[in-house]
Amino acid sequence: MAVDLDAYTTDAVLRDGRTVHLRPIRPDDADALWEMWQRLSPETIRLRFFGPRKMDREGINIFTDVDMQDRFAVVAETGGRIVGVSRFDRLEEDPATAEFAVVVEDAEQGRGIGTALLRALVEPAADLGITRFEGDVLRENAKMLKMMRDAGLEPAFRDYGSVVHTEFRATPTEAFLSSVDEQDRQAAIAALSSVLAPASVAVVGASRDPRSIGGLVFDNLLRGRFSGPVYPVNPTAEHVQSVAAYPTLAHCPTVPELAIVCVPAPHVEGVVEEAGRVGTKAAVIVSAGFAEIGERGLERERSLMEVARRHGIRIVGPNCMGVLNASADVRMNATFSQVFPPAGEVAFLSQSGALGLAILSAANRLNVGLSTFASVGNKPDLSGNDFLQYWESDADTSVILLYLESFGNPRKFGRLARRIGRSKPIVAVKSGRSQAGVRAASSHTGALAAGDVAVEALFRQAGVVRVDTLEEMFDVATVLASQPAPAGKGVAILTNGGGPGILAADACEAHGLSVPELSAQTLARLEEFLPAEAGIRNPVDMIASATAEGYGRAMRVLAEDPSIDMLLVIFIPPVITRAEDVAHEMVAAQRAIGDAIPIVSVFMSEIPVPDELRKARIPAFPFPEAAAKALGRAGRYGEWLARPLGHVCEIDDADEDTARQIVAEALAEGREQAWLGAEQTERLLRAFGISTAEGRVVHSPDEAAAAQEQLGGPVAVKAAAPVHKTELGGVRLGLARPEQVADAVRQIRGDLEAAGRADVVEHGFLVQEMVGDGVEMVVGVTHDPTFGPLLMAGMGGTLVELLKDVSVRIHPLTDLDVEEMLTSLRGFPLLTGYRGSDPVDVTALKTLLFRLSALVEAVPEIDQLDLNPVFVRQRGLAAVDARVKVARHRRVRRW
Repeated sequence: MAVDLDAYTTDAVLRDGRTVHLRPIRPDDADALWEMWQRLSPETIRLRFFGPRKMDREGINIFTDVDMQDRFAVVAETGGRIVGVSRFDRLEEDPATAEFAVVVEDAEQGRGIGTALLRALVEPAADLGITRFEGDVLRENAKMLKMMRDAGLEPAFRDYGSVVHTEFRATPTEAFLSSVDEQDRQAAIAALSSVLAPASVAVVGASRDPRSIGGLVFDNLLRGRFSGPVYPVNPTAEHVQSVAAYPTLAHCPTVPELAIVCVPAPHVEGVVEEAGRVGTKAAVIVSAGFAEIGERGLERERSLMEVARRHGIRIVGPNCMGVLNASADVRMNATFSQVFPPAGEVAFLSQSGALGLAILSAANRLNVGLSTFASVGNKPDLSGNDFLQYWESDADTSVILLYLESFGNPRKFGRLARRIGRSKPIVAVKSGRSQAGVRAASSHTGALAAGDVAVEALFRQAGVVRVDTLEEMFDVATVLASQPAPAGKGVAILTNGGGPGILAADACEAHGLSVPELSAQTLARLEEFLPAEAGIRNPVDMIASATAEGYGRAMRVLAEDPSIDMLLVIFIPPVITRAEDVAHEMVAAQRAIGDAIPIVSVFMSEIPVPDELRKARIPAFPFPEAAAKALGRAGRYGEWLARPLGHVCEIDDADEDTARQIVAEALAEGREQAWLGAEQTERLLRAFGISTAEGRVVHSPDEAAAAQEQLGGPVAVKAAAPVHKTELGGVRLGLARPEQVADAVRQIRGDLEAAGRADVVEHGFLVQEMVGDGVEMVVGVTHDPTFGPLLMAGMGGTLVELLKDVSVRIHPLTDLDVEEMLTSLRGFPLLTGYRGSDPVDVTALKTLLFRLSALVEAVPEIDQLDLNPVFVRQRGLAAVDARVKVARHRRVRRW
């Protein structure tokens, strides 16, 4: 099977935060490989080849001459040089096994390049049908043995004296992914420490005009009282804003750790080249004029990144507004926003520079304290995933906010968010919810899983709190940054006005919360001190005469009710009771309650919220609806926290070789895409243990009649082509006699030919056993160009797109994902027995979803797959109609 070599070209992040460029080897690499060989020490050569080895130019050509099928090699480049090579050679006696080797030149050892090269073999090996690696290593080669362990490959060793034979799986395991994530996390911390907490900063393009971008950034760094030196770099000025300027980065008194680049786009590459030469670790490129302007800018950005990779310098931007760190020990405003929000525990990432200005202003206006802020722009290098990993370990950050327009690696984002969200909530606004621009889909699954569905599935699986607006984002952040996550959905509403209490109750239930009845004990305790006129059922209306002391006492009582998971306290200032006194009692009650439940307040007044409430970090809202909405989002996050993570169920009886062969046949002769025929589809599904109704493909009425006699009993006759058969009139059901089946073939053929669909007739006809018992479901897969495979399950049949009772998740599926996919369906009660009907085999349906997830992992060329309907019976199930489309689309990276 041919592979897309570009798919294996990537930048690996090393332990020190720098990058190394990995790509498949090319024949023209012979000169660079020969130069690397000259730099290898005799000891490195001995450890690699088990003794001295002489090499000449012809010998080097053997290493570059690989077929990328049975012999595959990857090189590592940095500083314009090849510094390492990894390779595998398929064994003739066992085509599923390959021998591997890795070598890194002496000067670059110890940085993690060997680990990156070894990992780089895993994905192409899996794509080429190799499931196991083996190799021999000298016992004394401790670095190589450690490298295999560090890569997360779980090697098995066998001791043969001075030689150790090692074997490991050539497919990504959980240990492998965990190892990759941990190294990425350490690298992100190293890289972004130079971006968000540098020891020194240079502003290249610093201007004497404080109204220019370079002038604003430099002025903001000075006004913000950045903790380290700030060097203005300007070749045409001796001083910039009363500070001595330097013509180049090389002239600065010390090497700046971070460069803020504010020069015209054509000059940016030269600045980054110089920054790399002098040893600057990172650059924030504010300048625009790159990929965002089209093909010319994209080429400029590619050239820029080649320079950055050559020197290992990390890049934020281009086309961004900069970065900010509000913590007291850094105080760096390296943006062109003159707003410096208060320090706090909220980290914010924005993909939009223009929106970043509004975000900083809003944070300042709402008094939301920020730890750090980053505008990432075009993100060809450092992205949201890197910032997530940095903030995971940042002691100053407790809540992470994201404004997203696109995803670079959504699979990795989901894995990171799922891990990080367990300790720090992630709140996101994702633009682009509309259907505009959604590609036309030719399958039920494609139509139902299009548009924003993939984003919603990703966030749901990863525990990301999705909000609709920036205002709502700040509301939710205020709650999650100051209050514990709710343990359930029950809200107690405490108010001194009946109307606001009713509004709050309606809003809470509209946002997925409940306003439960209070226990008899709670009601009795409230009756002890509230007036007879008060409404003591939830919402608790203490009426306008409520005292500050009454607020505090009622809060304590409500917090102890077993059905209450959060408190919503509403205060409308009457003539008698002062807001300051109520705030004082609320703070005292919060101290008594502790971290058991979250508390939010609503102060419906033009009077500013009392300072004591702010200092105690009790969120205050002007209206109950906003408070209820924020609590609803917090409640969903708390619900996700309480669930186990789930695990991916592996299928160990699949015939992957057969499945790959079927796809190779379908895409032979250079075809970019193809619909599988009925027989191919059945073989593909059978290879992964997916049950289909028994049938025969025929091409004439006589063959159809014979097929019915072989199958016995009633059958269905349908067009075998991969089309929506019902819409074309290509289905006849319940045919019990051979002559009926023959007539049905004649009728369908005639109808199709009359409709001008002779192309459908060419595929023949499927005579299939009748399946009429069970619950009709639809199960399918569609390949999203960004998110990869999306799996769908729902109530099936001909009305599937009308009813839209479906659930979608992103591959790979965990057992928890599958459980939620089914239980979230409105029609789920039909599976468990509804109004006297017998329950059906839900376990078989879950197993089908696991098998489909395994299928798309093994065969990433699957573009669309529909099983509709699938009859789930009391025992087992059968897919009655199946359509599969395969394509040579570029695969989404697995990690």
